[in-house]
Amino acid sequence: MTKFRPCIDLHNGKVKQIVGSSLSGDESGLKTNFVSQKPAEWYAELYKKDGLKGGHIIMLGPGNEEVALKALKAYPGGMQIGGGITKENAQKYIKAGAAAVIVTSYIFPNGNFSLERLKDISSEVGKERLVVDLSCYYDTDKWLVAINKWQTLTDFQINLENLEMVSEYCFEFLVHAAGVEGKQQGMDLDLIEFLGKYSPIPATYAGGANSLEDLETCNALSKGRVDLTIGSALDIFGGSVLYEECKKYIVYQ
Repeated sequence: MTKFRPCIDLHNGKVKQIVGSSLSGDESGLKTNFVSQKPAEWYAELYKKDGLKGGHIIMLGPGNEEVALKALKAYPGGMQIGGGITKENAQKYIKAGAAAVIVTSYIFPNGNFSLERLKDISSEVGKERLVVDLSCYYDTDKWLVAINKWQTLTDFQINLENLEMVSEYCFEFLVHAAGVEGKQQGMDLDLIEFLGKYSPIPATYAGGANSLEDLETCNALSKGRVDLTIGSALDIFGGSVLYEECKKYIVYQ
């Protein structure tokens, strides 16, 4: 069954909800849906109180480490963390309380996939503590992974062969549909269905969800094999989808 997976997105030290495709280098075109007046640890404590596991903290650029560590401390063993994770710093976040680290750009040096780097970080933290972020854009007839805050498009496709290869070194995929992330205009239904059919390990999808019914849609399309993150549309992030209703979708095996 599809489960609701919570999130804490951090930008310049604050909890924010941002349109993913607007995260350019100089941030002159940044589109922000929501800036919270509450600290990151408030959300972590809320998720802990409600028993929500497997959510992710994403550090969008520099200036977020201190607040991210506070959130991990507030919910030890309850959340994953991503954004600038490397082999060299991964253990620091595990020791700080992260259930797992999420890696993306590190395994794509100069925009090219590195199996060696994937093996290195997997060996460092263990397969059971590594999530690989395969956030992507749809390009003509394929999904291509995007890195560097979704601004650099790689030639690494989300297909059966690549999913099987990467899954040897991690226990879960996190996949943002970067083209619809933060827009609340609908999910990439084909991507959800594809992950449900072909992902050899659990996967969490994020991007475009705007209703409680999207949890049911994700469940149906993926046959319960893909979990769903709802961000900007949640009422705790300024949206209209009730968090109190979403948190009912937390049936953990």
